[in-house]
Amino acid sequence: MSDLNKLGLAGARDALRAGDVTSKELTEACLTAIQGAGALNAFVHHTPEIAMEQAAAADARFAKGDAPAMCGLPIGIKDLFCTKGVPSQAGSRILQGFLPQYESTVSQNLFDSGAVMLGKLNMDEFAMGSSNETSVYGNAVNPWRRGNDDTALTPGGSSGGSASAVAADLCLAATGTDTGGSIRQPAAFTGITGIKPTYGRCSRWGVVAFASSLDQAGPMTKDVRDAAIMLEAMCGHDAKDSTSADLAVPNFEAALTGDVRGKKIGIPKEYRMDGMPDEIETLWQDGIAMMRDAGAEIVDISLPHTKYALPAYYVIAPAEASSNLARYDGVRYGHRAKLEAGDGITEMYEKTRAEGFGPEVQRRVMIGTYVLSAGFYDAYYNRARKVRTLIKKDFEDVFAQGIDSILTPATPSAAFGLGEMVDADPVQMYLNDVFTVTVNLAGLPGIAVPTGQDRNGLPLGLQLIGRPWEEAELLSFAYALERAAGFVAKPDKWW
Repeated sequence: MSDLNKLGLAGARDALRAGDVTSKELTEACLTAIQGAGALNAFVHHTPEIAMEQAAAADARFAKGDAPAMCGLPIGIKDLFCTKGVPSQAGSRILQGFLPQYESTVSQNLFDSGAVMLGKLNMDEFAMGSSNETSVYGNAVNPWRRGNDDTALTPGGSSGGSASAVAADLCLAATGTDTGGSIRQPAAFTGITGIKPTYGRCSRWGVVAFASSLDQAGPMTKDVRDAAIMLEAMCGHDAKDSTSADLAVPNFEAALTGDVRGKKIGIPKEYRMDGMPDEIETLWQDGIAMMRDAGAEIVDISLPHTKYALPAYYVIAPAEASSNLARYDGVRYGHRAKLEAGDGITEMYEKTRAEGFGPEVQRRVMIGTYVLSAGFYDAYYNRARKVRTLIKKDFEDVFAQGIDSILTPATPSAAFGLGEMVDADPVQMYLNDVFTVTVNLAGLPGIAVPTGQDRNGLPLGLQLIGRPWEEAELLSFAYALERAAGFVAKPDKWW
């Protein structure tokens, strides 16, 4: 078999079980693809020795007839996940040299399921960004191009390296994290599938924290079936994470019937934004038609507090970030600034944090510290928390009316050029999350599925939002949408 790296998880799994290919061959194909894709800057810490060791162990398990779900499948791990003995920097200078002596629960679950780690993937610093331009490693680059234009495009953020690597067939799948859209937005920008599960479905233990009440890990894959396979391996109760749900993990792949007959799909009127491009509106209407043709009942719904979601998010997330990032002080691990004679501990903190944190992280830490300060706590943070409760209630009310899933655009545009928004008002960048942040604020599952292309041939995605803990049903809806859309486009190789 040639082009083994172009297989998805399901295809590779079936080939491995049939004995048509070995994990070693799959892994070597991916490592070769990674070596030839330096221009994408997707992989930032390479672990070929670990990969080949894990592949050999997987092949041994196949020989014994003891092969779990992800056995022998080569994947990439976002740099936000702590991996034992492997650099885990969260895309930041302040964690330079940090080698965790423990494994995150999600990556451990994947390894227990037989997955092979090819390396660590690029990301926005501490997951703060929508374009992968805040990384200490430099920009990750989207493998897609606008027609014959050679402008480098963003793969989205913060899981930009994961999205780029999966879209370019450098790995079969990758882990991502989603705090305000950081799985779904890059998935939509690169023509892949990304699911953010219900808050608490995947353990956050060993994942470097950004905003603890919003962060959630999930898979980024080549299609919906692969997302189901990988999500099941990632999930599970973890006593080390107090927010981890003690719920049985369903067989997500078995739930992929794609039967939406008689199901109610809600279309929220508040997601029709002023200035939304015609292409996004057309894509949405096409998606509605696809679900209706598949037998679903389309229902207009209202989520009245949607317009307050972005402001609430950009109060709550920076507030939690300022608390979480206070632990990075140069004392115990990571980067420490050079000190001059007479400098004390205060100077060490100040210089280390000034050198270690990039501008976007500094901006959010300052915003967060401000909204948590004594005079402004009630005016900003508490008010944002109340708005969050109202947003969550909007969804609860809609689901109580019998709505099974909600269909919206995933992003307000296709991928934009790297550098095009850097000098703009930061709010313009934050608007990339306009369709995704409500899902995090309400703790709901959401999935982005590629369903079309814009006039320049760039991929566009739609988002489905599900009921809490109903990822199995959500994946089945996404499977129906995927089959109806028939999206098979791939980027032309230029790298």
